[in-house]
Amino acid sequence: MYRRLIILSIIILAALCGLLWMGYHSIRIRAQGLEGARLGEFAAVAEQIRQDVTRTLDEFMQTEQNRPYTDYQYYYVPENLAPGQQQMPVLRSPLAGRLEQGLAYGNFQIEPDGSVITPNDNVDQRQDLTESDNKLFAEASSNKKNIQDNLLPALRGTTNGSLKMSSYSGSSIEPPKEPETLQPDRFAEQAGQKAKLSQSYPIESLQSRGQKTQVIEQRRAVLEQNVISNRPAQLQAQIQELSAQAEEMTGLDQRQTASPDESQTETVQVRVEPFFPVVVPGQPAGSDSARQQAESIFGGQVFLLRHVQIEDRHFLQGFRLNEKMLSEQIEQSASRFMREGMAFELSPRKDARDDAEIAYTAILNFGFGDLVLNLREIDPGWIDREIRHLRIWYFSIIAIVLLAVTLGLASLWRSATAQIRLAQKKDDFISAVSHELRTPLTSIRMYAEMLEKNWVKSQDKAAEYYGNMRQESERLSRLIENVLDFSRIQRGRKKYAFNAGDINKCVEDVVEMMRPYAAQKGFSIRTEPGQIEQATFDSDAVTQIVVNLLDNAIKYAREAADKTITVRTRTDGKFTVIEVEDHGPGVPHRQRNKIFEQFYRPTAEATRETAGTGLGLALVKRFAEAHNGFVEIISAKPTGAIFRVALATRI
Repeated sequence: MYRRLIILSIIILAALCGLLWMGYHSIRIRAQGLEGARLGEFAAVAEQIRQDVTRTLDEFMQTEQNRPYTDYQYYYVPENLAPGQQQMPVLRSPLAGRLEQGLAYGNFQIEPDGSVITPNDNVDQRQDLTESDNKLFAEASSNKKNIQDNLLPALRGTTNGSLKMSSYSGSSIEPPKEPETLQPDRFAEQAGQKAKLSQSYPIESLQSRGQKTQVIEQRRAVLEQNVISNRPAQLQAQIQELSAQAEEMTGLDQRQTASPDESQTETVQVRVEPFFPVVVPGQPAGSDSARQQAESIFGGQVFLLRHVQIEDRHFLQGFRLNEKMLSEQIEQSASRFMREGMAFELSPRKDARDDAEIAYTAILNFGFGDLVLNLREIDPGWIDREIRHLRIWYFSIIAIVLLAVTLGLASLWRSATAQIRLAQKKDDFISAVSHELRTPLTSIRMYAEMLEKNWVKSQDKAAEYYGNMRQESERLSRLIENVLDFSRIQRGRKKYAFNAGDINKCVEDVVEMMRPYAAQKGFSIRTEPGQIEQATFDSDAVTQIVVNLLDNAIKYAREAADKTITVRTRTDGKFTVIEVEDHGPGVPHRQRNKIFEQFYRPTAEATRETAGTGLGLALVKRFAEAHNGFVEIISAKPTGAIFRVALATRI
């Protein structure tokens, strides 16, 4: 039995240890999962920002790509002219009056001879110039100087080289690098910090890849008027004077003079290629806008150029990328997509720094340069707190489970031990019953055989034998009655008959019945009845109580010097009390509760010196409880014990 309990306990403890290890490992996996999920959130935010920035730049580039080439000049002739119209209106460019056009700054056109024209070239020719006009003219002049000093030398390759417009095309620009994959920050891992991830996010909106060349049909007369209108005023006057002299000399009318050459068509094709980026070293200077952009985030000025071809005429158009506004656009996108607990900061690639609070680095790759978007954790310790709380809950549950298992095992061991003890008591009970049955039966058989064979000649002796046979029969009856009563009580089938009566008379009858048996053992029984009114009780139960108490006193006080047993009755109002006092060795305090247990014997069955089955006092307690009473043991003076049974008074 104990071996099985030990094996079961080992299995349960091993299972608990396995559960503890698995739970702790699960918490570690949970922590990694939270970190991974958080990094996934950062990656999702970075991708949303990339898509939003790409969409904004796509719309911007689409607008700029569809912008007519005439917008880059300071005058243009509208396309919606009636055929043959002689007087062509000349309008101001829609880009005139300001330098910033969203992400575009300072639109310009580079002629084959290297001259630069812009939509704001003739601001100084206006009448009644305002202070804002003077400021605009100064900024436009600074922008042209910047183009001449920085962009043109970069396009020529040398400061004295020639400019070949037809060689510039977006197809010659190297494509951006492939996006970098997620790479953990190894330095952070070695330093004991959480590994941070970085990933490159390509933004190809400012590249020429995927864009198509536009081919536009335009009337030749409009084109020629556009060319003439944007030449310097002195050159325009000379052209008009030469045209007037030619008309007078040839006598041709104005229509014939103005008619085109037969070899020329009425329309021309305007070929506009996609924009391509050019990063130029050097910074602009001399204006407020220039000073605001003095620190380029791409390591130089970024110009977006497109090649325009009209028949055999080639020129470049473009603008400088407004890096400050680009940064603001990215910051606005990042602000819209930030989630709870996140923050960001934008910096050039060269200014990237190591910060413990930076959880994710998104490198925005524009092909010609990078911007670093650092996503920060506002509260970097929240995962640690979550895991700490999880650990507290887990170990609290484990402690409760461990306590429950410990109590369960202790209860199991206690129950098993009690069962083993009960089994031992039952074995002792069977042995005691066998002994108790054998002894009176042997005596009865012996006396009966002697009387049957007429071996007893004396009438007094025969009467003595008959008396002994009667006593042994009564003893046997008491033993069997105890066993039957206990069996009925255990099965809940014991029935009580509560009737009104004189409890003193019931006790006196039992004492008279037990006197011969007590006298045979050398005891005398003295009664001290009290003044008790009629009460309701079960007479058989009270009889069993007194018989068992007297039998118990006779068995355990056999070595006493004073072999007087006193039976008292009294009442205290609530209970009717029956006391049996002997002058034997008494009952030790540690056994006073145990002796009322079923099958309990003070000594081992193999070494016991007194008769009995261990049921007498157990039945006394059960009968007292059936009368809503109790039993107790107190010490007698000078020696001995008083067994007190209290029965609830019933009227």
